[in-house]
Amino acid sequence: MRGPEVYSVQAVVKAIDLLEALAQTADGSSIDVLKKKLGLSHGKAFRLLATLENKGLVERNKKNNTYTLGLQAFGMAQHILKSDSPTSSAHPVMVDLAQQIMKSDNLIKMAHPMMVELAHKLDEAVYFTVLNDDEVLFLDMVDSFQNIKTADFVGKRFPFFTNAAGKVIRSVTSINFFGRAGKKSGIKNPEVLELELEEIRRKGFAVDFNGMGEGICSVAVVIRDYAGKVVGALTLLAPSFRMLQDRLDNVVIPSMLESAEALSVKFGYTRAYA
Repeated sequence: MRGPEVYSVQAVVKAIDLLEALAQTADGSSIDVLKKKLGLSHGKAFRLLATLENKGLVERNKKNNTYTLGLQAFGMAQHILKSDSPTSSAHPVMVDLAQQIMKSDNLIKMAHPMMVELAHKLDEAVYFTVLNDDEVLFLDMVDSFQNIKTADFVGKRFPFFTNAAGKVIRSVTSINFFGRAGKKSGIKNPEVLELELEEIRRKGFAVDFNGMGEGICSVAVVIRDYAGKVVGALTLLAPSFRMLQDRLDNVVIPSMLESAEALSVKFGYTRAYA
């Protein structure tokens, strides 16, 4: 009987090799460097990169024409590692690739300790989330010790308007979003949502009930970098019955705002005071 290596599809093998190469170079690589490293022709390297870019696994910096791992790669890696166990069907090669991908991401490495601190303080699940193509991607999570908790959303995507993370990021990154884009698919009342985003922008945080499922509350605050650019959001998910207004106002929201500011400082952000 033939071994599985006989049936290997070289394009798939090379795609995995390419992702591994990018995981080892956090600052990005040019197509010339990648093709030499992997022994590919220019055309084949370009086609592989274009395919991976189309799937969100690779991102291209148009200014210097270099490639880095895409957000979908981190979501995929988290999903593989979260599901990995002695009885898991995850292939060792994919587990190793997932580990390399996660080690390469500075955002997650810097955010995770703050997430641990916040999750322990509030005893609720805390996520690092980003906005990609009008969808929120849940990249990393520190779980709570509660017996009753929400499902694990790591590696999953949701429309931005269904949760606090998407709303808080969209509120500060889109000027005249609805006027520019028109009515977005799935948004029943864009005018109402636009007013909500304006209120979120003013307050600096977002709270959403039931957008991600009946009985689920999400709370989110943005994280900024040295240039003031939003790089993601700290997001708390918890059963709604634990998110009473008094706890939200006096414990949860102040703690999340404090953690968000501290994490933004780690990314080089300095608040501009009038």
